[in-house]
Formats: sequence, C-alpha cells, structure tokens
Amino acid sequence: MGGSWQWVAADAELAPLWEAVHDRLCGGTVPASLASVRVPGLGAAAVAALRSWLDSAQQVRRGTSAVTVTATGTVVPVRALLQALSLEPSDLVQLVEQAVGRTVVNRSHERANSAAMREDVWQYAATRLYRFPAVLARMRAAGISQISQGAQHEVRRLVDALAAVADQLPANPPVSLPKLAHDTAGDPHFFDLDTVAGARLVTLAAELAGVEEPTRPDRIRALLEHVGVVADRLTATVLLHRVAAVGDGPVDRRLREAAVPVALHLLDLTRTPPHLDPGQVLTVVENPSVLEAALVRGHTAPLACTSGQLRAVDHALLQLALDQGVALRYAGDLDGPGFAIAHTVARTYGAEIIAMDLATVHDAAHRPCAVPLGPLPTEGLDLRLGDVLRDAGHTVFQEHDAVLERLLPHDHR
Repeated sequence: MGGSWQWVAADAELAPLWEAVHDRLCGGTVPASLASVRVPGLGAAAVAALRSWLDSAQQVRRGTSAVTVTATGTVVPVRALLQALSLEPSDLVQLVEQAVGRTVVNRSHERANSAAMREDVWQYAATRLYRFPAVLARMRAAGISQISQGAQHEVRRLVDALAAVADQLPANPPVSLPKLAHDTAGDPHFFDLDTVAGARLVTLAAELAGVEEPTRPDRIRALLEHVGVVADRLTATVLLHRVAAVGDGPVDRRLREAAVPVALHLLDLTRTPPHLDPGQVLTVVENPSVLEAALVRGHTAPLACTSGQLRAVDHALLQLALDQGVALRYAGDLDGPGFAIAHTVARTYGAEIIAMDLATVHDAAHRPCAVPLGPLPTEGLDLRLGDVLRDAGHTVFQEHDAVLERLLPHDHR
C-alpha cells in the first residue's frame, strides 16, 4: 500500500467515516464488496475534503456530488474513494485499523485472544519493567486490546521502548520528546502525549520521579522536563508566525500582537477568520522545527506550518489565503510524503514550491541523513530530481541546514 493511507487515517475530521467503515467490516462485510457507507455526524469540513477528491469537474458545474448528505447521514462512495487515493480494497482493513485504533475482527471471533498469549505478554513486561510496578499495573488495567490493538508484538514493542527510556532518564542534557521516541522506538511520534504509549511514558516518568502522576497538560510537561524530556512547544494543529492580518476580528488581533507563532484551529479559521494582508508572501512549511529555527534566527517573513500531511484545518488556511489574494510558497521534506503534499498544495492552491529542488539536494549531499529515501510519487515530481534523489538514497529533511538556509535566509533578520 502507498503512503496516502497514513495521512487519510490520521485526519480527525474523517474519523466518523472510518468508524462507520470499521463497523461494517466488523459486521462481516468483505472490503471488495463495500461500495458505499452511510456516516452519521460527518462534519462539513470532511464533506468538503471528500468532494474535492471525488467530484468531477462536470459534477461541480452541475451542482451535483458523489458525496450526498441526507437527514440520516452522509453517503460516501468507499470504492470510489479508494480509487481516488490509489488504494486497493485489500488496503481498507489496514487503513481503518490505523484510523480507528482497533483491529477489524469479526464479532463472532472477538474473544479469540487466548489466556496463554496474554500471560506470556505480561510475563515479558514484568521482566523488562520490573522496576516500575505502577506502569505494569496501568498496562494490566488497560488490557491487551487497548495497549496494542490485539497484537502481541505491539505490546512487546511498547515494553521494549519503555525499558529503553528508563535506561536514559533522567536525561542530561535534556532531549525532546520526538527525539526520545525516535531513538527508543524508531518513530518520532511513538510517545505523542495523546497516545496510549505517551500515557505510559508519563506514568513511568512519575514513578521514576517518585511523584503522583499528573493529569493537567501543563503539569505533565513539567514532569517530563523534570526528568529531562522536553515536549514540543509547537503542538497546535496549524501555526502562523509573523503573518500580517489587517482585519478587526479576534484572530487578526492575535496575529498582530504575537511575537511568537500563533496556534489556530479550524474554529478560528471558519467562525472568525482573519483578513490576511494580500501584499505578503506566505511560506508554508511541513515541520514545526522550521518555526523554532525562525525564532532563533529572528526571521520576520510570514511563515505557516501544517505539521505534516494536510488536514481539514490546513486546507482551510490555504483556501483562506488563496481567496484573500495572498501569494503562497510551500516547502516540505524531500521524500515521498513531502513531495506528495507539495504537489497537492501547488496543484490546488497555486503555491510556488521552494527548497525542494536539485540545488537543495546538491547542497545537502555533504551531510546526508541516515533515513533511507523510500518510494517517491509518480505524479508531480521532476524526473531528473527523482533520479538524483534515488541515486543519493536518503531523505533530505527540513531540519537540514541546506533547507533552512533557503527558507530562512539571513537577510531576513
């Protein structure tokens, strides 16, 4: 399966759709026979995104749509959606499991996990995390299905990652939460604080520090900092920095008064949208670390960050900028997902793509990243650039100085 399922599955606006599909699959429906599904409670932003993927130009002209909204819910053509995303029906189970966080299991077999398998997992956990009885107790209370979506190897992965963390804490000098997750679990988002793994990390940190486990977000971050783990300071859905707004609304005032990045969510952009200055050029980046670098460098040109794959809130910002005459530039990681996002932004919103060219790859070659490149998209990528990247064999992340120098030139101080 291609990489598109990851960002589609992660879009919170589409969660009701995947819940409905998950329910149908658990009821015994074969993925290949699932033509459409009725989704109660699907929001307007999700409907708009689906229509942008599925509706033909002819349908748009006629005022019709492949996605119909009725009093009982929204009817989504699942088969057509899979085709639009270049996925096969066989990919559907993996997609909804990632999106919903639960394994697709026929209800008649929901009790298939054996007691022997559970005991083996708990014995492994008790051996690796013997110093942390509170963590073990929390894991047992949650149950295997909540920890790993019913997969034994995922429980072991969590146990191994927590054990590796325990060996590194307290960290001195401090380490960022994504860095810690990357080094112990191979995934920068493994310990995101809105995940089960992140919750177990907080329990471990509290037990290590000998304090009661906090529940308030600010106290959780204070606890993590106490053991040398710095959670991302830029955790909002969409971030704007030095973006000029000329309206009188509350969001306009926030943007004008802020000296640091402003976090906006979908409600800000739809209920009280700012009026952006059309005379500016807005550079949109993929990673919050670019905004961190902008703060350090005193960069004053307008920046926005989508934090990865485009979600409904990101589309809302880009459409707002387009409607208000703001020129857009986009830059992302030089890898498969990065180029896919860039192609979407350029095609849909007319953005100029920057820092994703041959010169950037050439300048980054002196200090290559350790992450293999992976597959590149077949659409929207210059053939020569694709060949050079494949020959190099490594991703070029936005954290590379070769990219940052193009995004944040020193003459913008």
